[in-house]
Amino acid sequence: MSDLTPTDPIRTDPSPTDPSPTDPSSTDPTPPEPAPLVWHRVHPVTPVVRGWTVIAVLFVIVGQQTVNGLPEGDNLLEGDRWWQILLGILAIGLVGLAYSALAWRMTTYAIDDESVRLHQGVLFRQQRKARLDRLQAVDIVQPLVARLFGLAELKLEVAGGADSGIKLGFLKEAQAQRLRNELLALAAGIRVGGPAPGASASPDVEGTPGGVAPGDGVDASDTLALVAPEAPEQPITTVPPGRLVLSLLRSGATIGLVLGLLLLVGLVIGTRELSVLFTAFPAVLGFGGYLFSRFTREFNFRSALSPDGIRLRHGLLETRSQTIPPGRVQAIRLTQGLLWRGPDWWRVDVNVAGYTLSADGSDSNSVLLPVGTREEALTAVWLVLPDLGADDPLAVLDEGMTGLDAGEYFTAAPRRTRILDPVAWRRNGFAVTDRALLLRRGRLLRRLEVVPHERTQSLGLQQGPWQRRLRVATFTVHSTPGPVIPTVQHLDEADAGLLMDTQARRAREARAHAAPEQWMRTDAAARPEPADG
Repeated sequence: MSDLTPTDPIRTDPSPTDPSPTDPSSTDPTPPEPAPLVWHRVHPVTPVVRGWTVIAVLFVIVGQQTVNGLPEGDNLLEGDRWWQILLGILAIGLVGLAYSALAWRMTTYAIDDESVRLHQGVLFRQQRKARLDRLQAVDIVQPLVARLFGLAELKLEVAGGADSGIKLGFLKEAQAQRLRNELLALAAGIRVGGPAPGASASPDVEGTPGGVAPGDGVDASDTLALVAPEAPEQPITTVPPGRLVLSLLRSGATIGLVLGLLLLVGLVIGTRELSVLFTAFPAVLGFGGYLFSRFTREFNFRSALSPDGIRLRHGLLETRSQTIPPGRVQAIRLTQGLLWRGPDWWRVDVNVAGYTLSADGSDSNSVLLPVGTREEALTAVWLVLPDLGADDPLAVLDEGMTGLDAGEYFTAAPRRTRILDPVAWRRNGFAVTDRALLLRRGRLLRRLEVVPHERTQSLGLQQGPWQRRLRVATFTVHSTPGPVIPTVQHLDEADAGLLMDTQARRAREARAHAAPEQWMRTDAAARPEPADG
């Protein structure tokens, strides 16, 4: 096996006997071909980082089977079976490690000015290409085992579907950080070229990022690190661990966990059967697992603003560093539970094009603020939408967050809908500003959803049998997949129909005047040149 390091390029140089496209003596009128791509491998420790999960899953399965068999007196580890099971786990783990090593050998990636390419697969080869002009977000993820080796995984979220992103892992943490800076610069429209400070000058070569030509003995990613420094950032919000713990204790999951434990204790006392503990254990474990997962995902949550986007950092066991470029957020949602009313805490979630819910239904990638004060929640909204398009944006948002009935800005559902929604009918309503559509709902769990006009995907009206009888309808804005589903229920059918027509026109006009996605290039072009002298 080759002793190739993660920074050793796999070069595809042309043969020395091939005529050079830039040779002056050549009479071929065809334009010169782009320089060949420089291919790289991920870190050699990657098989270890990925392969250990096979052994962990097997231990979990054995432990679960042992616990389930205890009520019947069947101990899976009784007698000499424990070492046989241990040998079996080690054998399967070695097979998994060998397969991970082969997968590492077959994985290579390359980066140019327009895209990121990834070749991978053992039995079925995959060749993936992510266009940088479609880049939605760039994340650096460090699972617990990867952190022990100083490694990180680079995740590129690209518009185009649930499986359109690319994962480059695992890389050295510093290398992953440098690649993220370069990709964000290229996606923003900045062409990074020229030699690194202190390095010998070299011509800017098209087809290779950072002006590194194949065959010159320099790894492209290392040179890019010098010519694409990390953009400065301004810290915005930090969530203290104590506040996070208190917010979880005031959540519905904690109430469910406490009620479940009380019910379980009551059943054990009433039946005097310990087997009830094993029957109800999965339900209690589900509530506890959800709370623990929320705590580990949102621990040490910090947000900052930089020229390349909104930076989010969080995580206890698995740390994640996200960068969401400006203008990629499709919808915003502010929520406040009943037990959060006293300290006036709010949670802010967003839909980001390219982000989808995880397989377990978690939305940690789409959290802009897990818990914060009203001022911090409004600051999070302004990070995404600096101009709400209203003369008094604070009054509009305040009416949307806590208001009831029709007010100065909101149109509310009619009184006759109280039979359909006796608790929250006074909260159902909408408001329109020059920049966004605001939808509010929920009495026990307050919700305010904000959708910029240009981010409207499509619109829908729904009317059930009882709604037709009461002449009301439910209005929905279709957004990209995510935790936010902008909806307002039981509007007067005349108001809903008018909103449908006017919002479609506003969305069309807003998209026609929307700025290009390569925001930093636009800003640079608009910046005046310094005067001579």
